Amino acid sequence: MKLSGGVEWALHCCVVLTAASEPVPAARLALLHDVSASYLAKQMQALSRAKLVTSVQGKTGGYVLTRPASEITVLDVVLAVDGADPAFVCTEIRQRGPLGAPPEKCTKPCGIARVMAEAETAWRASLQGVTIADLVGSVDRDSGPEVLPTIGTWLTPPRG
Repeated sequence: MKLSGGVEWALHCCVVLTAASEPVPAARLALLHDVSASYLAKQMQALSRAKLVTSVQGKTGGYVLTRPASEITVLDVVLAVDGADPAFVCTEIRQRGPLGAPPEKCTKPCGIARVMAEAETAWRASLQGVTIADLVGSVDRDSGPEVLPTIGTWLTPPRG
């Protein structure tokens, strides 16, 4: 399954938003991740349309998660950014060409379509089983418990 780069950026943003004490502007998230602000803004808008983040307006505005990180799955983010279309779409190749099977012989999906559908189901179930909170835990285990608090402090610079 090939995912867009936007999924990775969106997942990183969701993880670091858990460490922020106030809304974080998309431009600040872009600076943190060294990515184009306009590119990241598109990913944040997709998350907003899916109601995974909300945009807070005003001088101290920015993005916040709409619910606890334990209630947002990796699949939620993938669907928000890349959409719900399946990775594989059967085009009934078996019915084409000079030896193509007639439609009445193709009442069930072929073995290829079945195995691809099973893989899609397993892939989605796997992503549904991992939450943003789980990813936060992995950051703590892999990089240390001080990393996200440090990022949270950086995301909310002192107002002057």
